Amino acid sequence: MIVFNLACDAEHRFEGWFASAEDFSEQGRRGFLTCPVCGSGEVRKQLSAPRLNLSAAADKEASQERKEVAMVGPDQAQLFALLRKVIESTEDVGQRFPEEARRIHYNEVPARPIRGVASRDEARALADEGIEVAHLPFPVADKSQIN
Repeated sequence: MIVFNLACDAEHRFEGWFASAEDFSEQGRRGFLTCPVCGSGEVRKQLSAPRLNLSAAADKEASQERKEVAMVGPDQAQLFALLRKVIESTEDVGQRFPEEARRIHYNEVPARPIRGVASRDEARALADEGIEVAHLPFPVADKSQIN
């Protein structure tokens, strides 16, 4: 197996595992390569040190029968699916997140799902006021950049 560092045209970076460099090229030609974050089909290799799994050579026949190679593991795929859902279903209020969360909490504006940026201190202050905040363990791209 060969692991390539990949990126899409929106500069989302991820890994792809392939049986060979030819397998990467073939999957790209057939339209099987897509970004797990935004779904873009414009995927290219990045510079990286090659990592080879030589024990897979013994199972070469079985790997040749496989038509597709998973781009990310199941846990990562679920995480990316969740990220897409969060981005698609929320309004990005950016740096105004603490202010906008308070306005919603105190019924100054209509309630709606929002996302944005808050420091740890700001998030603690919101929690102290009884405002629920979920921390996302990854950077969130601008909604307009997601396919």
